[in-house]
Amino acid sequence: MRRLSLQIYLAILAALALFVLLGALAWWGHGPEPGQRRLLAGLGRVATRVLPPAQAPAHVTQAALQRLQDDLQVDAAIWSADGERLAFVGPPLPGPPPQVGRRYWRRGRRGRVGVWLPLPDGRWLQLHAQPQRRGPPFGWPGRVALLGLAIALASYPVVRRLTRRLERLQRRVDELGAGDLGARVEVEGRDEVASLAQSFNRAAERIEALVETQRQTLATASHELRTPLTRIRMAIELLATDPRPELVARAERDVAELDELIGEILLASRLESRAQPPATDDVDLLALVAEEAARSGAEVRGEPTALRGDARLLRRLVRNLLDNATRHGGGGDVVAEVSALGPEAVRIAVHDRGPGVPAAERERIFEPFYRAPGSASDSGTGLGLALVQRIARHHGGEARCRARDGGGSTFEVDLPIRA
Repeated sequence: MRRLSLQIYLAILAALALFVLLGALAWWGHGPEPGQRRLLAGLGRVATRVLPPAQAPAHVTQAALQRLQDDLQVDAAIWSADGERLAFVGPPLPGPPPQVGRRYWRRGRRGRVGVWLPLPDGRWLQLHAQPQRRGPPFGWPGRVALLGLAIALASYPVVRRLTRRLERLQRRVDELGAGDLGARVEVEGRDEVASLAQSFNRAAERIEALVETQRQTLATASHELRTPLTRIRMAIELLATDPRPELVARAERDVAELDELIGEILLASRLESRAQPPATDDVDLLALVAEEAARSGAEVRGEPTALRGDARLLRRLVRNLLDNATRHGGGGDVVAEVSALGPEAVRIAVHDRGPGVPAAERERIFEPFYRAPGSASDSGTGLGLALVQRIARHHGGEARCRARDGGGSTFEVDLPIRA
């Protein structure tokens, strides 16, 4: 992260240096504006009137140049057409440009401006502005350097503030990778870094919830697996001395229960991990519910409704609802109903006449391995309704439990027609 801050800072300084360089080159090589050209032309005409002709004595030409220096505060020189210096005032100046007959404008050291004016008789008049006596140190390069230094100093805190937030985010990522699932990042500002911090916090919360769910599922599954395994072990020990048929049948039931429990644990784990999107089969929901209801002897009502989803998972959802209603329905009639919720959703409802579910437990019964107080030991694996909820959410829907009019419970699952 230190390297990132240095890269950003150096990029700012490089852009600043390039801007200063291009600006200096443009300023240095920029010729006179149209108004300045007119001024140069007028200055050439005035100089022609002020300066003596080429045949004048040297002291007369020198005196004229001295007057120009006193009046304009410039250093001046007169050159012949073949490049011979005829007279000058001030320090010696470089020779005229080789192109004869054109006016020239050039900037020199410390911002000095020099002009070359061709005279009608072929001579050249060269004028250079005298250097400033009281100006900023180092001239315009010094001023530009001071401006660049000020911008560099002002940009450093901005770069460090940005990268410091990224450094904190990196530390939290490292903490999360090291096993601290409670690592979170303080969200500062409303920029992309803040959005990244929010995304990290959401991902960390999701990871923590998944790990906690897996931990609880593993702990509870270990406990649930011990029961059929203990019964199987006892049956094997009894069969060694007393091979009765009922012991064999009991062991077979325990093995089937163990196999079902393992299958449901694996299915719940796959659904929780969201490793794959739901399948997109065309499912006739009423026909599917009718097939499962015929298996359990439940009554079916509703209207034909087609939706897109995973037929295998939807069949497991309906079967678990019907098995739960049959197991806890108190021997009363079980009714399965399919109804449309407008053009975009459909509802599966399973009604029973059992003792009902207290309002305080209607959310908890969808938790893995949760059993209501007083439930019998053979009331299922404890994963049936949890799978119903996870399959519903896997398809973009939701499951709920409510009291049925006249007694009993109603389990509803709302599913989108286009998962």
